[in-house]
Amino acid sequence: MKATRIPLDRERLRKRLERIPPARRLPLAVYGTTQVIFLIWWAAFYPGGMSYDSIAYVWHVTTGHWMSNHSVAYDALVWLSLNTTGDLALLTFAQSVAMASALAYVAVTLRKFGVPGKWSAAATVACAAVPSIGSFVIFVWKDVPFVIGSVLAFGAAGRLVVRRMRGVDSARDKAFRNEIAVLFAGFLCMGLFRNNGLLVAVIAAPVLLLVLPRMRKALLVATVIPALTAGLLQTVIYPAIGVITPTKDQVYAMNYADIAVVYGKAPKTFSKADTELMSKVAPLSHWGGKAANCYNADWAMRPPMNRKKADELNSQLLDLWMRVLKRTPDQMIAARLCRSHIAWSPFPGPVDMMGHTLISPPSVPKNLFGWADWNEEIRDSSYRPVLKIRPLNDQLHDVAFFVWKASKTPQLQWLLFRGGTWCYVAYAVLLTFSRRHRSWAPVGLMSVTLALQLTVVAANPAPLARYMFAPMFLGILTLPLLAAKPRFGKRTDTDAGTSGPSRRSEDEDASSADDRDTQPTPVA
Repeated sequence: MKATRIPLDRERLRKRLERIPPARRLPLAVYGTTQVIFLIWWAAFYPGGMSYDSIAYVWHVTTGHWMSNHSVAYDALVWLSLNTTGDLALLTFAQSVAMASALAYVAVTLRKFGVPGKWSAAATVACAAVPSIGSFVIFVWKDVPFVIGSVLAFGAAGRLVVRRMRGVDSARDKAFRNEIAVLFAGFLCMGLFRNNGLLVAVIAAPVLLLVLPRMRKALLVATVIPALTAGLLQTVIYPAIGVITPTKDQVYAMNYADIAVVYGKAPKTFSKADTELMSKVAPLSHWGGKAANCYNADWAMRPPMNRKKADELNSQLLDLWMRVLKRTPDQMIAARLCRSHIAWSPFPGPVDMMGHTLISPPSVPKNLFGWADWNEEIRDSSYRPVLKIRPLNDQLHDVAFFVWKASKTPQLQWLLFRGGTWCYVAYAVLLTFSRRHRSWAPVGLMSVTLALQLTVVAANPAPLARYMFAPMFLGILTLPLLAAKPRFGKRTDTDAGTSGPSRRSEDEDASSADDRDTQPTPVA
């Protein structure tokens, strides 16, 4: 008996699609498309890309060495994935779902600015398809949920800016509470998943408060509380529950590196007492030699640096750091700017000083980045068999890895791996958009990118590309504003939150924004 082929009823499919409310079509399309792309990366590099830090997380949670030198919250997610499935694939899959959802949220935000759906969708798809940041989403890294948090905060800040530009920022409806909640969640993610992530909320808050004055109480809740929560966890709660606190030489390594850089450039500014203290930790030849590399703080902490002695003399070394700062602030600032050039320079530094863009490949060496050479607990771990790339399809892996390696072409790294480039793109687009609409409110969208950039400028150990992947996402997502229709509408009293059967939802208002002709209210 021959199988009967049932033709696809296109008309029925079309009708089913038409049942989806117009306001929901864009986010569903964006989510579905980006999720598929992320799943391609996930299948190609299953269970996910890894790095030295990834192995550290597994060591933390499988041997009882919970430490707060990395994100304890992310360690908990690693523990959950390993203990429920015996693998890391559940964690990386969840990351892809969360990022696809965050991109769909931002797509709706852009629509509220009058951006045609095709352009907002194109930007979100680019975020998933560009090898540098698309494949990053399926890495076992605390930086991934940190970036997801930044995308959420960006999207929420954009919706608050739209309210301000439409002159309804004083409304306290359900949509407003949701926007504040998402902004809160975004900043909380950044504080929980990167130890200095709380600084993003601290830096972004003044900008948001300045351009969104009628929302200040809600904005303080969404920025200050996440920062305080992250700080309380790191300083009080984690130590109280037995999480190991980082040693002082780990926390203040960049301060030691600052001293070395200045000593290498201006040794005559150091007193005899200064050099005697430094000699107790490492030979002066080390302080003024390799340790004086301003591009990479790791060089200062390598042997012959006695890290145990540095921990013991930490308070004296910090006093020395302060004296050096007071004597030669120009040299100290120069050291910090040099080390943080990944945050502001589109181009890398010298390779021989490890100043080039440091990019982690989606692959795992047999020695697990050196862990298996010296750590018996990892070498003999029952989880070691899952700590490697096991693609679901070998051909797919080969193609994906080739594409990823091709993206590392040196002449393209300023575009594909340097987040500083995209910071300037975002600033240019937002200032242009602000001028076009005669309003300072769009500067609020700049707050998250600016805070991310300044956080890395303030304290950065080495030019790792991943430290600036968040601004890359936000820079790409800002581009569609150039295609925004110049008149995206002013909310009516009905839209602003009054009760009654004629009240329209926020999404319904956004979906019809393209049909309006009212100029947004200029804001001084």
